Amino acid sequence: MSGGRPGRDDSPDRLYTLTGGRSRAGSDAFDLVTLVVSESDPVPGMQSEHVTILRMCRFPTAVVEVAAGLGLPVSITRILLADLHDTGRISARHPRVSYRLPDPDILEQVLVGLRNL
Repeated sequence: MSGGRPGRDDSPDRLYTLTGGRSRAGSDAFDLVTLVVSESDPVPGMQSEHVTILRMCRFPTAVVEVAAGLGLPVSITRILLADLHDTGRISARHPRVSYRLPDPDILEQVLVGLRNL
């Protein structure tokens, strides 16, 4: 009995085939929280993982979520995403930070209060 997931082939040969033998994406554009959005629908003849990514990313989806949905390592997912990005089938952006840091004076007052405890 193997320790892998049932019905899933995560052998190095399969991963090599998925990426065309590449071990790195062409760029570092995709970190774990990069949001990916599909810019087109799948077309006949596409690699099944690319089709799955395009369907998963109809709404902004983080790279780590894409990897989990595919059941693949993040490194492999980044290569697949780079393929789609290079052909214009997806766009990628970092999430916007919608918060402001507190006023430094308030932080200083909190720090003084904590030290006084």
